Amino acid sequence: MASLREIKNRIASVRSTRQITSAMKMVASAKLHKAQGRIENMLPYQHQLNRILTNFLSTDTTIESAYTSARPVEKVTVVAFSSNSSLCGAYNMNVAKMLEEVVAGYHSLGKENIAIYPVGKKIEEAVKKMGYTPKGSFQSMAEKPSYEEARKLAEELMDAFVQGQTDRIVLVYHHFKSTGTQILLKENFLPIDLQQAAASEGEAVAASYNSDYIVEPAADRLVAELLPKVLCQMIYTVLLDSSASEHAARMLAMQTATDNANDLIQDLTKQYNKGRQQAITNELLDIIGGSLK
Repeated sequence: MASLREIKNRIASVRSTRQITSAMKMVASAKLHKAQGRIENMLPYQHQLNRILTNFLSTDTTIESAYTSARPVEKVTVVAFSSNSSLCGAYNMNVAKMLEEVVAGYHSLGKENIAIYPVGKKIEEAVKKMGYTPKGSFQSMAEKPSYEEARKLAEELMDAFVQGQTDRIVLVYHHFKSTGTQILLKENFLPIDLQQAAASEGEAVAASYNSDYIVEPAADRLVAELLPKVLCQMIYTVLLDSSASEHAARMLAMQTATDNANDLIQDLTKQYNKGRQQAITNELLDIIGGSLK
C-alpha cells in the first residue's frame, strides 16, 4: 500500500493537472465561440451564392463547364483537414483513419496517381507515415483559417483538375453540427455536381425565385464567374467547419479530463483519510498496549 506521503504527492500532482485541463477547456471554449461567429458571418454569403446557383439551374439552360466534366478516374486527389496540436480526443485519429480508407479505395490506381493535400500538422505527419509525400504544407491555414489561403488552395485544386492532373478531388473533414457532435465526412469537391449543389438549398428556396429571366451577357460567362466562387467558398466553409470541430472536440476532451481528475482526487482523498485514520488507530493501540505492561 502506498504511504501517506506518496498519496499526498499524487493528490497535489492531479490537482496541478486539473488546473491545466480546466484552463485548456476555457481557452478552447473561447476559440470555439469565435469559430462559431466566423461560420455565422459566412453563412449569409454562402446561402446567397447557392441561391443564385439554384435559381439559375431552375431554367432550361444547359450548363457546361470544365469543373462539371466527369471522366474516368485514373488520378485522384484527397484533401484532409486536421489540427496542428493534439489533446482533442479522437479528432485527428478519426481523420487519419478515414484518409487511410479513402486511399485504400483507390489503391488500384497506384501510389503515384494518388495526391494528398494535408491541412494540419497531425494529418501531415499521418500522410508521411503512410508513405506518401504531402503536396505542400498548410499548417498556418489550420491554425488560423483565412479565406485568402483557402482561395489559393481552391484555385490550385481547380487548376489541377482543369489541366487533367487529377480526375477527382475528395475532401475529408469534420462537420460541426453542435458542441457535442462533430460528423466526419467524405465529399467530392470536383467534378462538381450542379444538381446536388442546387438541391442543398431545398425546393422552397428555388421556388421563392422567378426563373423566367434573361442572362446577360451569356449563360456560360455567368457559370464561369460563379462556379469558381462557389468552389472557393466551399473550401473556406470546410476549413471553418474543421476549425470549429477541433475546438469543440478539445473542449469536450478537456472537460472529460477535468472530471476524471476530480474523481481521482476524491478517491485519493478517501484513500489518504483511511490511511491516516489507520495510522492514528495503530498509534493509539501502541500507547494503550504500552500502558498495560
